[in-house]
Amino acid sequence: MSQTFVEPSAPAPADAVPRDLTTKPRFSDRVFRGVVTTGGLSSLAILGLITIFLGYRGFEVLRQEGFNFITSSTWAITTDDAGNVVESHFGLAAMLVGTILCSIIAVVIAVPISVFTALFLNFYAPVWLKKILVSVIDMMAAFPSILFGIWGFLVLMPSAEYWGKLLNHYLGFIPIFHVPASYFTRSPFIAGIVLAIMIIPIITSVSREVFSQTPLDRIQAAYALGATRWGMIQAVVIPYGRGGVVGGAMLGLGRAMGETVAVYTVLNIVYQVNWHVLFGAGGNIASLIILKFGDASPYEIKALMAAGLILFLLTLMVNAGADLIVKRFGGNKR
Repeated sequence: MSQTFVEPSAPAPADAVPRDLTTKPRFSDRVFRGVVTTGGLSSLAILGLITIFLGYRGFEVLRQEGFNFITSSTWAITTDDAGNVVESHFGLAAMLVGTILCSIIAVVIAVPISVFTALFLNFYAPVWLKKILVSVIDMMAAFPSILFGIWGFLVLMPSAEYWGKLLNHYLGFIPIFHVPASYFTRSPFIAGIVLAIMIIPIITSVSREVFSQTPLDRIQAAYALGATRWGMIQAVVIPYGRGGVVGGAMLGLGRAMGETVAVYTVLNIVYQVNWHVLFGAGGNIASLIILKFGDASPYEIKALMAAGLILFLLTLMVNAGADLIVKRFGGNKR
């Protein structure tokens, strides 16, 4: 009869101490959390201080003009020999319309180009070409806006005038492409093209980064089911990255709305509401501020501060709306 030998278990060391399980973060985690929290709160504090400063400086004008500051298109001030304000009328309606119009044109042009560029870089371009194009796009994002403005005025404007005439000839029956007078120079259409070129690098970089994070298992599953490369992009990549595309588009829109020098270079500053894309009249709030600030009287500077506050609040509203859109319609399906 055989016996089974069972080796006795080794006795536990006398000095063994059970390990404590805790959720308390380590010191390095606490430091990192503190730095990030401080940075976020600092950003909010700076935004709040900017709002308070602009509101304080422009409160007198906002109180005097009331709602007409947004609905009126008159910008005039009369002073006596001593420099005292005799009469003033300040209105931003024309500049608000110009700001919105130029920004919408820029986004409509830039988003498709940026999305297809990002898809090409991620899924079609060879590695050597991708490195070159990514470097070029990143450098374009850092170019000063005055360079875009000068290029738009000297190089783009003659060609864009011809494109504007073609659009007016074939699409003039649509109200926004109708031209009251045959004047196509320095129009919102040209300003929108310049702004589109300026925001394409931003939207492309954000879209490329989001598309590159598409889960590999989903891509491989699409190929395994027989999808072509473009079919895979339509079924997997674009739905996954649509939230990032919307976010990048809103970042570009914010850049376009606040652009100053480039728009001032290629767009006529005219104090009349102009919804006609191809007609050479309009302006935006930022270009109004840079046009008037140098020669403005102290009271007119207050009006310009109020205009800056309106632009600041408009940008915040756009970003808040973009955040809602991303959460509601652009979330990644997991």
